Amino acid sequence: MRGKKTSTKPRVGSKQNQIARFVALKTGGLELPPRQEAAAHAKKGFWCRERCLQLLALLFVLILCLLIYIFRNMIEGLGGYGYLGAFLVPMLCSTTIVVPVPGLMVVFTLGAVLNPLFVGLVSGVGGTIGEMTGYLLGYSGRAAIENISLYHRMEYRMKRWGAVTLFVLALIPNPLFDVAGAVAGALRFPLWKFLLYGGAGRIIKHTLFAFAGAWGMEFVLRFLD
Repeated sequence: MRGKKTSTKPRVGSKQNQIARFVALKTGGLELPPRQEAAAHAKKGFWCRERCLQLLALLFVLILCLLIYIFRNMIEGLGGYGYLGAFLVPMLCSTTIVVPVPGLMVVFTLGAVLNPLFVGLVSGVGGTIGEMTGYLLGYSGRAAIENISLYHRMEYRMKRWGAVTLFVLALIPNPLFDVAGAVAGALRFPLWKFLLYGGAGRIIKHTLFAFAGAWGMEFVLRFLD
């Protein structure tokens, strides 16, 4: 009897599709050949669904920052509840998969209203916890993004300089930390190291943004006076 031919192509499950979509959304899409990429952009156009969602997210954050500034005296009176917001907003922004939300704008604004040192510490911890989304997606589907060249480059860096890579990418504002998180999960990089080094970089970054908000707002108020 003739044996049945079996396909050598790996099957991609629903979890793997979710991780691949996560990386594509966070990095602006998969890397396609130039002609295919141009055709895809021409077909989608500027006002595609993803673009509209990004603009709505940006508008939401701008309105939120404006409300924080308008009601800054009330937020100062909330005490611990204000810092609870500084924890939750960056955590939710980092957890978002469908649309990247610029949570640093909120940290910048809260730094002008509350103690910038505490804002940076609390928001950095919240953002780090939110970044576990990418780590867990990578952990649940190791082979999801093996065919993406960006994944291969990040995998090489994570294998050689895992801790340093996480710290630097968390310190500098960029979308690549989400990819590093997915790679870290796929490589079974220890979770405590992911939280430690990623959190260290993120806390420093958030603290700098919070102090920039405090100093910037003080300068603006002096200029207006």
